[in-house]
Amino acid sequence: MSPQVSFGWILAGIILLVIVFRWINILKEYERGVVFTLGRVDPNPRGPGLVFVFWPVQRMVVVSLRTVVLDIPPQDVITRDNVSVKVNAVVYFRALNPVKAICEVENYIYATSQLAQTTLRSVLGEVELDELLAEREKLNQKLQEIIDRHTDPWGVKVSLVEVKHVDLPQEMQRAMARQAEAEREKRAKIIHAEGEFQAAQRLAEAAAVMQKEPAALQLRYLQTLTEIATEKNSTIVFPLPIDTIKPFLNLVEKKG
Repeated sequence: MSPQVSFGWILAGIILLVIVFRWINILKEYERGVVFTLGRVDPNPRGPGLVFVFWPVQRMVVVSLRTVVLDIPPQDVITRDNVSVKVNAVVYFRALNPVKAICEVENYIYATSQLAQTTLRSVLGEVELDELLAEREKLNQKLQEIIDRHTDPWGVKVSLVEVKHVDLPQEMQRAMARQAEAEREKRAKIIHAEGEFQAAQRLAEAAAVMQKEPAALQLRYLQTLTEIATEKNSTIVFPLPIDTIKPFLNLVEKKG
């Protein structure tokens, strides 16, 4: 056998090995293969495990079924009450239908990212700043429903959307701080006034009881005197009710 013939067989063997290795594919548990035969897609994804793809007649595109965590960069949003804020969010989605994810859109991850950014600006631009800050869960649900509805034809399921951070302008932060301080002062004054009102009510009730029972007022005088006397030694001028000494005054008048 001539050297040229031997080299040709070796070359043919190498090409055959390359083709065989191209035919053999191993897909992981979370991967599926979309196979095209002469440009036509096989409606049944392949995998996981050992998959044969007869290259160059067939070509396979591998799609991951794991959940993709996509970080949406900060977006400039003008709320309904004309406040300019920067908002970023995170989107959780996965490919449920690998064939649609490959055939219906060029790059389903990039397409979902762009759709999430435009939807974020659109939805948050329809609400006021107070609603954006206070009703975060409601807005997250609305964003998830809208994005999921638009990505459904691509075979993509959006499971969760979370608004992460709302960056307010400095002047707006100072204004909100002043508003919060004024609100706290308002509540403090209301609580103080309510306490004064309840104390006045109790005093009025006590005065009514003492007015009906004069002896109760005298006992209160004696109790107060006892409390003062136990604190420190001092001379106390204590007002004595006129009813207590009235009998003595009448006796003096009769003798005179």
